[in-house]
Amino acid sequence: MFPRLACTFAGAFAGTVLSVAMALGSLPTSVQAEEPVDPTALETRELKDLFFGEALFHAHQDEYFDAIVGLDTELKQHRLLDDPELDPFSIHYGQAAFAVGDLELSYRMHREAGRAIQAVLEGNVSQPIKNEAAYRLAKIHYHKQQFANALHALEMIQGRVPERVRAEEQFLRARVYMQLGRFEEAVTLLQELKGEKALSGFVQYNLGIALLKAGETEEGILELDGLGRKTGSTPGIQALQDKTNLLLGNQLMKAEEFDRARSYFDRVQLSGPFSDQALLGAGWVEAHAGRYDRALVPWQLLKQRRATDAAVHEAMLAVPYAYGKLDVHSTAAVNYGQALDLFGEQVDTLTHSIESIREGKLLEALRRKEASQVQNWVVELRKLPGAPETHYLLDLMASNDYQEFLRNYQDLNDLFERNKAWLQSLDAFEEIIALRRSYYEPILPGLDVQFRQIDARIKMRLEQRQRLASRIDNLLVNRRPELLAKSEETESRLLLENIRNILSSNPQLNSEETDARVARLEGILKFRLSREFDERLTRAYKRLQALDEVIETLQDTYQRYVRSRQAATHSYEGYSDQIVQLRAGLNRAQGTIDQLMARQGHMLEQLAIQELEAHRAKLENYQIKARFALADSYDRANELQERRQDEQKIEQYRQKVEQMKEAEAAATADGEALPTDNPPELTPDNAEQEASDE
Repeated sequence: MFPRLACTFAGAFAGTVLSVAMALGSLPTSVQAEEPVDPTALETRELKDLFFGEALFHAHQDEYFDAIVGLDTELKQHRLLDDPELDPFSIHYGQAAFAVGDLELSYRMHREAGRAIQAVLEGNVSQPIKNEAAYRLAKIHYHKQQFANALHALEMIQGRVPERVRAEEQFLRARVYMQLGRFEEAVTLLQELKGEKALSGFVQYNLGIALLKAGETEEGILELDGLGRKTGSTPGIQALQDKTNLLLGNQLMKAEEFDRARSYFDRVQLSGPFSDQALLGAGWVEAHAGRYDRALVPWQLLKQRRATDAAVHEAMLAVPYAYGKLDVHSTAAVNYGQALDLFGEQVDTLTHSIESIREGKLLEALRRKEASQVQNWVVELRKLPGAPETHYLLDLMASNDYQEFLRNYQDLNDLFERNKAWLQSLDAFEEIIALRRSYYEPILPGLDVQFRQIDARIKMRLEQRQRLASRIDNLLVNRRPELLAKSEETESRLLLENIRNILSSNPQLNSEETDARVARLEGILKFRLSREFDERLTRAYKRLQALDEVIETLQDTYQRYVRSRQAATHSYEGYSDQIVQLRAGLNRAQGTIDQLMARQGHMLEQLAIQELEAHRAKLENYQIKARFALADSYDRANELQERRQDEQKIEQYRQKVEQMKEAEAAATADGEALPTDNPPELTPDNAEQEASDE
């Protein structure tokens, strides 16, 4: 009933223009330049963003809620980025913004989709996009049966309509005209669409109906006749052709053109969804023509079909009616008895079904997941224990209104189950947080003490490194080789300085030889330090760089520990208020959903009960007719039997009289008088005496 998102990405129906106009204005210039000319067309580039791909996956599975949530989240996060062009999602941004609207329409969020379309119509976008938005808005109004509003939206279209929706727009306009009684205009549009393969069959059917409503009966019948003669390639087209032939048959039967009507009933498939009604109509065509023996052929075939079908019920009465017309009243009585038995069983079944619905079994069955996963689930519901008889509800459940109510109820149930799961998730989160707290709180104080000790040592080493770096930088300007001396060289220098001090304080120990030897040692030490200064300075600088790498690793480890320490605290701190708020919001939502489900479920139950009660009343009326007809058939059968017995007696008497006459004639021929065996009361004298007495 509503377009799938698959249409957006597969090209059958391109994505609708349902995003907010501000979203278009917020696109970066570079992203807009990379977008295709038609932002709603199929994206030809490969998938770049996994989150967008996940949303597409949910959309193709008809999981519109998950797809909407995923795309809305991605769009919101993308708009908050400082550099959105760096996000892989930017490649799909335009397509996602348009796809959200299609998803909202598929999820029957008509109000949200309508607001988005209105924003596009009022936004600064190209006219073709506005035209498509107006078409989508008209489609929303049409499905809500607001035909005047749909026509107003269509009249907002100006100029060229995108080619991918051109045919759908004209077809929608034609149907709106038909709903508003403007059949001549609808005929004109539908005649222009007769060559559209995507709408093959549906255009001809609506055109035929429009012609009939416009008063052009023969042309309408001719158009529908052409559709009914075709050979359908798909089950849907075949069902449409059967519906067309059935419509023509009923139309002509009402016009008392029975011979023409018979041919249309004969075209309907015996295994199609309209075969029961076609068999019933074929029988009535023959009955109206007075050929009751031929009417029994389709009716007897129909009588053997599903006992819950309304056409079968009518056939149960039509068969004995035909036998009655053929004066086979005994067979008619037997068939009326069978009809009474069937009607009684079905009335009991309907009564149990109504009681089951009032006990909530129908809603319980509709809430099952199989309701949306199993094919023909409406029929499968009757196999559940205590479930109502759903064969009587097929027509009701196939109607657009009931399907809308049913989808709303199932969506509400899905939201209820999701909220229930989220509430359970919050309990699980609280348990996880409690476990984290119980694990971290005992060990974090000891870790903090060790961390402070290590932190002090790290700071001391960093200060030492800074002093070494400053000293090396200073040596580049002020050459001081003694600062690069090795430990033994420093000890030797200090020892020589100590010897100098001793000699200066004890002159008696000093001599030229001693002074020369000390000076020689000092010279050797200074020469070595001066000669190796550049090499040692280079080596010190390299070792400082190696130290920097170690310090960088140390600082990275330090930062990782700090982040881990913060993450450990954040893993159980600050969640209580958020969880409380979320739980309160979910509980409020659950209450609202529960109320809406109760109202929607009550409406579904009442519609189903009314439908079943109508069927039960109809069957009870059939029971009354069958009882009277059964009694009448018995009376007629008895009368017929008595009449036949009288006729047999009369025939026997006539044969006896003939035999007597033949015998008398034979006796007369022989010359002898025949003896008379008349009783005395019938002699002429007695007869005259009785007459005089009177």
